[in-house]
Amino acid sequence: MITREATEQDLKVLLEFEQGIVLAERPFNSTLRDGEIHYYDLLQLIKSEDSLVLVTEENNEIIASGYARVKEPGNDYSNFDRYAYLGFMYVKPEHRGKGVNKLILDELINWSKSKGLSEIRLDVYSQNESAVKAYEKAGFDSLLVTMRMKT
Repeated sequence: MITREATEQDLKVLLEFEQGIVLAERPFNSTLRDGEIHYYDLLQLIKSEDSLVLVTEENNEIIASGYARVKEPGNDYSNFDRYAYLGFMYVKPEHRGKGVNKLILDELINWSKSKGLSEIRLDVYSQNESAVKAYEKAGFDSLLVTMRMKT
């Protein structure tokens, strides 16, 4: 397995991964509209100096993805002025449980540190227990739970 920066030539596969993420998240989020949804501007993320999109390949097949991007907290009360936000974490179902996500996560954390960022954040549905456990194992702590009510 190798992990490398994504290129524009990877977009077709990455767009398929994005729909895989949407499909996996639908059971956790009843507010998602039907049909195709796009969470990310993948081409912009690939081209930006303030982001890193990675893919992992095995036998010349892309099997996983993830990104980190530099963000500002959007408030004046945080004790940091920039942080790394991680997203687009996807591993093809047949490759899950092999540590592939950890490979990407480690590379994204290293990139974030190389940018001088001491704060790294990501979002995960609290009901997605396997993902929560994986991120906790990697050193992440839960910070905030978003609550909602439909009236």
